[in-house]
Order: sequence, then structure tokens, then C-alpha cells
Amino acid sequence: MAFLAGKSVRRNIGVLIALFCFLVGGTWGVVKLTADHLLYQFATSAASNWARYLAESVTDLEQIASGEQPSAASMAFFNNARQSGQVFRYEIFNRHGYSQLVSDQEKIASVDLSEFNADAARTIKFGQPIVDTQEGTPPGLPGYFARAYVPVIVDQRRVAVVAAYVDQTSSRDAVYWAFEISAALLCLLMAASFGIPAMAWYRRTKEKQEADRRIRHLAHHDVLTGLANRAHLIEKLERMLAVLPSAGGSMALHFIDLDRFKEVNDTFGHDGGDFLLKTIAERLRAVTRFDDIIARLGGDEFVVVQTNVPDKATAEDFAQRLLSAVLAPMKFREQDITASITIGVAMAPSDGDTPDRLLKCADLGLYAGKKAGRNCVRFFSPDMDDALQTRLKLEKLIRNATATGQFELHYQPLFGATDRDLIGYEALVRLPAGDGTLIGPATFIPVAEDMRVIDKIGIWVLREACRTAATWPKPLTVAVNLSAEQFKTGGVPDIVAAVLAETGLEASRLELEITESLLMDTAENTMAELRKLKDMGVSIVMDDFGTGYSSLSYLWRFPFNKIKIDRGFMQGLEDSSRDVEMVVRTIIALARELHMGVTVEGVETAVQADFLHDAKADQMQGFYFGRPVPASELPAQLARSVQKQMSAPEKTPSPKTPSQKLRLVT
Repeated sequence: MAFLAGKSVRRNIGVLIALFCFLVGGTWGVVKLTADHLLYQFATSAASNWARYLAESVTDLEQIASGEQPSAASMAFFNNARQSGQVFRYEIFNRHGYSQLVSDQEKIASVDLSEFNADAARTIKFGQPIVDTQEGTPPGLPGYFARAYVPVIVDQRRVAVVAAYVDQTSSRDAVYWAFEISAALLCLLMAASFGIPAMAWYRRTKEKQEADRRIRHLAHHDVLTGLANRAHLIEKLERMLAVLPSAGGSMALHFIDLDRFKEVNDTFGHDGGDFLLKTIAERLRAVTRFDDIIARLGGDEFVVVQTNVPDKATAEDFAQRLLSAVLAPMKFREQDITASITIGVAMAPSDGDTPDRLLKCADLGLYAGKKAGRNCVRFFSPDMDDALQTRLKLEKLIRNATATGQFELHYQPLFGATDRDLIGYEALVRLPAGDGTLIGPATFIPVAEDMRVIDKIGIWVLREACRTAATWPKPLTVAVNLSAEQFKTGGVPDIVAAVLAETGLEASRLELEITESLLMDTAENTMAELRKLKDMGVSIVMDDFGTGYSSLSYLWRFPFNKIKIDRGFMQGLEDSSRDVEMVVRTIIALARELHMGVTVEGVETAVQADFLHDAKADQMQGFYFGRPVPASELPAQLARSVQKQMSAPEKTPSPKTPSQKLRLVT
């Protein structure tokens, strides 16, 4: 396209130059013709006038034409004419066209040997003057002169012909000088009036071409690395796969993902992350061939398409070279960055004959490599195909449910650890599978995050949970889980405020549960949004506490309202009760010092519930108290809870704890 556009501009420029030359040449030619015409008219008029003047002034022309000598008066006239300097020659011809007398700068004399002159004969014959101009060769003749043959008529008889030769060299030079000046000025004016707009057009055309080229480049390339983007990769893959059956051979698609790229961003900032991505792009270019394709899909994902691959071993050797190229340390602001990658490989046409199929297969290989410990290569294998089909089916279910809002919310109760009173519910989203079963969030939420629809699902869950909770007795709370992906686009506080206003639920009755991974992604931005939420009166809860390796660092950086101890602690209570008991008691004591409530998940036995009562936990949640149920089953559960509290004996007031603040009030 760029070549064709450049060719078109060059063709247009050639046309403009030709047009300009034509206009300038035409202007020059018109001025030249005009000058020549005027000069001719002036010269011939002068010659005719002198010839007529001679015919009128010399009274014995008929006698001279008959061969007699001119009279003294005629000789005097000829001498005066010679001295004028303009008429350099006179000739007198008889009525037969033969010369009889010549008067020039050297002499005035009758002709001894008469010569015939055709122009003089025609003048006598037709009785009309003949005038013209001629170029001469100095010193014999002037450079430019005019001739005029005028008939002499006496008593209506043509008796002689007078010819006058007038020097017009100086007049011609003056006219040509004026012509050249005028023509040059006209050409300059033409050049200015034509050239300035032409240059402006040329500049605008070049600027537009450059802008179009830049737009086309940006439409097909990644801004940061300059590599092909996803759309351009798909286009190239479609063309290559279309000719692959006829061309023979195969190719390998290497799906590359950086290992722990978020840690680089957290350590070195986004500048360090951008430096790492650009350096990896350069290293990938260095180990690939001209015919291979390199693309960045976004984030820390790259794709290298290896062409003309004879066998799987060649593809594996190439993948290992990619691994080695990236592993070399990189220097960023006097600090070393060491990065590794995981590669999933799919072969075409054996693993797929469409871009989408190949990318899916390579992605499954990449996923297997991540599970195997990262920094390795994994090829797609047929046994992964079932997983691929399951994934595609799940994506379709998610896509349809997101478009139609066909998710379901189940609610699991939370109870006080001391008095076993109902405090609230956690809203847990379910995806209908189409066969009457429900798919849990642990299965489909990661896929929804990959599909980038988790924000839409999150808004639906938040709105539905708040709408349902607004019908419960006060002060029962509802807990809603937020994904880290929902915070990437920002605006979570605005969304929450809009939902609360729409449903009428008080902010104090809403708990938002987040995981440690959210704080690791973009800590400062996320902290700012969490503070806005807390200032609104919403409770912020750290979910799955104890499963990460830096949770403690966030407890003092952000004043959470509550932490939820992961269910894994309760599962290990039976096997190594003493160690688990010590850890749980320590977490509860730490929360007390930080003025945070504590909820323990996964409570499934009375022994676990009694231990948490003794350990002074605030809230408990698990199958021992109730499984997640749809909203339609909540009224009966709420009625039993109200009846229980109404029949319970009055308790002696004690200092408030986070759990007592949440006791049901009827």
C-alpha cells in the first residue's frame, strides 16, 4: 500500500512538472511570437516608408530605370539617405525586373551588368509592394534588416521598382531585450503562482501519507515494542495457513508468557516493566529468521510463528533458543533484571488449521508449562484437546450468561463465634451449565478474567446481592467478592455508590472481599480506591488470609475492617491441631491489636466451632452452619434465626466486639 501510494504521488508530481513546463514554455512562446510579430511589423513598415519616400522624392526614376544617369538632385537625395545610417542600400529596377542603380554605403552608381530580380518582377507584375525581413552576416550585411519593393507608377503605368534595405539590428536587440525581461518576469510570476500552491499540495500530500502510514502502522503493530499486534498476527496466520496445504511442510506457533512479570513491575516500576518488554522483543528479533513472525498480544504475552519447520524436534530446539535468549540478565538503571519465560507450542496443520485453534492449543501448552513450574517448553498434545473443548464450551456459557444476566447467586450464612447468631451472608455466584447443574466460581471466574468480562459479571453480582440484601432485616450484611481485574480499569467506588443508591442498601451493610493478589498488582492505585470505599462506609475484608506470602505487609498499610482466615487452616486442624491452633490464635490476637474483626472459613465440625469460640474468633462460616442456598430459600432460614434470638434469654451486656456489632436486631 505504501509503495502504491508513493508511486501515485510520484506520478502526480511528474504530471505537475510537465504541466508547469508546458505553461512556462507556452508563455515564453507566446511572448516570443508576439515580439517577432511586432518587430516584423515595425521593420517592414520602416522599409516600406523609406521605399515610398524614395519613390516620391526622386523625380527621374523612370529615366534612371531606362538606364540614364540620375540627376544632380537625385544624387543629393541618395547621399543624404546614405548619411542617415539606417538605410544601408537602395536599388532601382526597370519594369522588367532588372537592376539599374544601386546606392549603398560605398557608392552610388548605375549597374554595368544588370541582374534580374524575381521580387522586383513580381512587384511590377502585380503592382503590390513586397516586404520581408532577413538575417544578415556582418560585416557585409546587418544582423537583421528589412526589405521593401515598391512599384513606381507614372500615368497609371508601372515604370520602375524602388527597393529599400533598412538596418533593424538595434531595434531587434531592443525588442528582444524587452521580450526577455518580460518573458522572464512572466515565467517567474507563473512559477510563483503555480509553484507555491504546488509545494503546499506536495507538503500536505506527504504529511497525509506519513500520517496514513503511521495510522496503518499503529493499526497493525504494538506501540511499545513495534512488533505485530494481535490483529496483524491473525491476518498473517490466515494467509499462511491458507497456502500451507499446497506449499507443504508445517509451522510452529510459540506462545510466550513472562514468568512473574508483576514482580518486576512492583520492584522496578512501570518503566522497568516497559524496559523488560522492549528488551525481550529485541532478543526475540535477534534469534528469529526473516520469514518468522513476532507479535505481542498484550501485557506480557508474545507469539513467535516459526515457518518451514520440518519436524517437532526443530521446533523444540528453536523454543529452547528462545528460552536461553531471554534468560540473560538485563541492566536497568544500574540494576540487573533477570527474567524467564514459559512457552506453549502448537504445530500446524497437525494441531489446527485456523489462527484461533492454534492460539488455543498453544495457550493450553503454555498453561501446562506454568503448572510444571515455569521456565520451560510444553507442546500441545491430543490429551489436552478435551480440556480445550471444555474451555471453549465454558467460554460460550460465560459469554451467553454475561449477555443475558443468567447467573445465579447463592448465599452462605455467617454466624457469630460466641452466640451463634446470624450476622449476614456471603454472595457466591454460580454459572448454570445448561444441564441443570451449576458451575462454581473457582472454575469459571479465572476464565471470565481471561475473557475480560469479569467487570460486567462483577457489576451484576454486586447489584443482585445488594438488591436481595435490602430486603433482609437490619443489620444483616452481605459480602461480595471483587476480582483484581475489576480494579484495573478504575472507577470501582463510583460503581459501588451507584449500586447502593439504586438498591437502597446502606453502605454499612455491604462487605467487599478482596484477595492479596489485588494488592500485589497495583498497590498504590488500589489502596486509593479502597480508601474511597471505606470512606463511604463500606467494610473492606481481606479474603483467604494466610495463603499468600506477603499478607502481613498489607495489614499495616491499609486498615481492613476484617480478615477472613482461609479454610485450609480448619482442614488441617484435625491432623496437626497444636500447630494450627497456635497459628490461628496468633492471627486472631494480631487482628485484635489492629482493631480488625476475624472470620474463619471452612468450619465443618462442632470441634472446629468450639475451638474458634475458645480462640475468641468473631465470625464463623462453613458447612457446619449452612451451605450456600439460592435467595428463594433464605426467608425460612431468616425466620428460624429470628425465632431463635427471640427465645434466647437476655444476656448481660459486655464490651463491644466486632461480632457483637453485627448481631441481628428485629
